[in-house]
Amino acid sequence: MDKLFNLYSSEGCHLCELAFEICNKVIPSNKINVVDIVDDEKLVEFYGIHIPVLERISIHSDDNEKLYWPFSLEQVLQLIE
Repeated sequence: MDKLFNLYSSEGCHLCELAFEICNKVIPSNKINVVDIVDDEKLVEFYGIHIPVLERISIHSDDNEKLYWPFSLEQVLQLIE
């Protein structure tokens, strides 16, 4: 898998914990970067009311894509293909 993933979240967010559990079932933990948006004003502006958000980062192309909550295991599987 030559893709990495950002999971935009915040500490103590129950939905973010659920999203991480879903992602962790099909994405290796070393490929998921959990990003706490609270420390970055710009990230709060972009994702504040939308977290959790899963972002695919393709290493060899610019086809980054995002899933906004709520998302399912099936949607995550489609994203990682």
